Amino acid sequence: MEQKPLVIFGAGKIGEVLLHCWRQRGDREVAAVAVDAAYRDSDSWNGLPLVSFEEIESSHPPGDYDLFVALGYHDLNDFRARKIDEARAKGYDLPSCLPGAPGEGGYVTGENCFVMPGAMVHPCATLGDGVFVWSGAIVGHHSEIGDFAWVTSGANVAGNVKLGAYSFLAINSTVVDGMTLGDRCFVGANALVTKSAESGSVFIEKGTDRFRLDIDQFLKLTRFQSL
Repeated sequence: MEQKPLVIFGAGKIGEVLLHCWRQRGDREVAAVAVDAAYRDSDSWNGLPLVSFEEIESSHPPGDYDLFVALGYHDLNDFRARKIDEARAKGYDLPSCLPGAPGEGGYVTGENCFVMPGAMVHPCATLGDGVFVWSGAIVGHHSEIGDFAWVTSGANVAGNVKLGAYSFLAINSTVVDGMTLGDRCFVGANALVTKSAESGSVFIEKGTDRFRLDIDQFLKLTRFQSL
């Protein structure tokens, strides 16, 4: 069955990424981009018609088009969740953008999910609605990622983890096997979570201090420049 053409909501950096990835899939036409009327400052974006979300049913009715909400983790993913709900209320189907054929990896997703090529989602994992998983991330087998969570590049979710809705895992963070984190948790870059935690928990790892030498001094005192 031929897929309906697609409208992408979002004309920012995340929208550009999703436009590229949907085109790389090659299984449906991207017909237009939508934004809220207050942010529509031209008639086109990246060569596509730019339309107002408030009037989208007239120009691209839900019977003829699907929609994908391509927004970031603003307000801990609340903004993306709200727009997905608004699109549903307008009657749009919200397909997921997955590498390869949908379901090919043996995992289950809800609506409006994005798994970037280069991410690894194991078989028997489950992603709720509106979950984004970026390249280099791992979601282990039998793990459950709650609605509207964001797993960014290099994050590691071990097997049998339950990650609550709206949560955010930053770059190179790790949640070990069997842990349960409640809703709206924030796991910062390089943080290691080894115990289950309640909703609203925050994990932050201290960053690396700047070395006392500048680059020229460092090169003089090491063999790095001769390697």
